[in-house]
Amino acid sequence: MFPILYENITAGVVPANNGIGVLSDCISCEIEQERNGAYELILEYPMTGIHAEELAYRRIIKAKPNPTDDSQLFRIDRIGKVMNGVFTVYAKHISYDLSGYEIASGSANSASAACLLLQNAASGYTITTDKTTSGNFSITEPSSVRSWFGGKIGSFLDVFGTTEIKYNNFNIQFLLHAGQDRGSTIRYGKNLLELSQEITDTLYTHVLYD
Repeated sequence: MFPILYENITAGVVPANNGIGVLSDCISCEIEQERNGAYELILEYPMTGIHAEELAYRRIIKAKPNPTDDSQLFRIDRIGKVMNGVFTVYAKHISYDLSGYEIASGSANSASAACLLLQNAASGYTITTDKTTSGNFSITEPSSVRSWFGGKIGSFLDVFGTTEIKYNNFNIQFLLHAGQDRGSTIRYGKNLLELSQEITDTLYTHVLYD
């Protein structure tokens, strides 16, 4: 399934049409997702491609991240320079738009109440959890909705403990387990082809002071 390009979208609505057009000329399209971390798309496209001039900053690319998940929306945030007739497009998952949604203040004493608090400030998005954990979740100064997912003291992950964030376009879920245990194991020579370690002389393990 080829990626599809859109000029813009309405928050909360995943377009079903072909928008500006299907990026069938793309050379490659890779999506990288880290557990509770980055969720980004990298697309290589030829300058001679039919939609080359329409791949612009802030436009949307819909692409399938893996064989099982639904196609996801990614907003273009950077376009690289042309090299050998090819340029690279970098885009971030539509959930990153929540960095532009502001929440001024609020508090919650449970995981579900915290999700509702964040959702009320994120028009078009649904934020839920299957956790029943209690805790003191408190927002005391204006900040972005997405900044409260994790990565800082007082965030959802900090207050309510280990959680896996599942992104499905405008639906965000804080789950005990986002995936499934299919019984697969990692074995050298089978699905692990290389293991390397980088040693650097600038690594410090201790600090000495007097």
